Amino acid sequence: MSAGTTIDATKTVVATKTVDAVQTGRRIEDVLDRLAATGDPAARAAAEELVQALMDFYGAGLARALHLLSVPGNRTIPGGPTTALLGDELVASLLVLHDLHPEDRATRIGRALDTVRDHDLEVVDFDEETGTLRLRAAAGGGCGCAGSGTTAQQAAEDALACFAPEVTAVEVRPAGRPGEPALLQIGNGPGPRATPARPAPAKAP
Repeated sequence: MSAGTTIDATKTVVATKTVDAVQTGRRIEDVLDRLAATGDPAARAAAEELVQALMDFYGAGLARALHLLSVPGNRTIPGGPTTALLGDELVASLLVLHDLHPEDRATRIGRALDTVRDHDLEVVDFDEETGTLRLRAAAGGGCGCAGSGTTAQQAAEDALACFAPEVTAVEVRPAGRPGEPALLQIGNGPGPRATPARPAPAKAP
């Protein structure tokens, strides 16, 4: 686990390594000062831009988490506020980035596809070696452009980048292609304690 922190869908986040905010701020300033001392203004500017981008990213994630925790309705859904946190793209992306998301890959792939229901995609299989997830547009599903103008593949790639970055490539096949293997059943939008989907022997928030 990154930063010595663990999380469980039914437990409070427990930090096992103390991170001092003041010392971290000083460390960042020290790095920026060293870059400035090199006399390369472009390098310092790039570093400052990177720091700002990270601050914006984490700031937005914290704000989103606080919002989801404050919504009264999220306290009464199965699993409580944790369910809302795990199903949110921004929060899930932060959890996955630091290896803190408690759900397995198959469950997270299911969550990702649940956010692009307009395209009605089904999992065919996942190639462990190449990281390729093969999807099939269900009968009546859209393999082309939806109302938003986003293709099924692009929509799936965007969602999977948040929930399952282990998926490095996505292939979307038309429905009804003959000779395809049986579908790998992955439930969409499961609760935090749902039983992880198990892939077919042939064997993505």
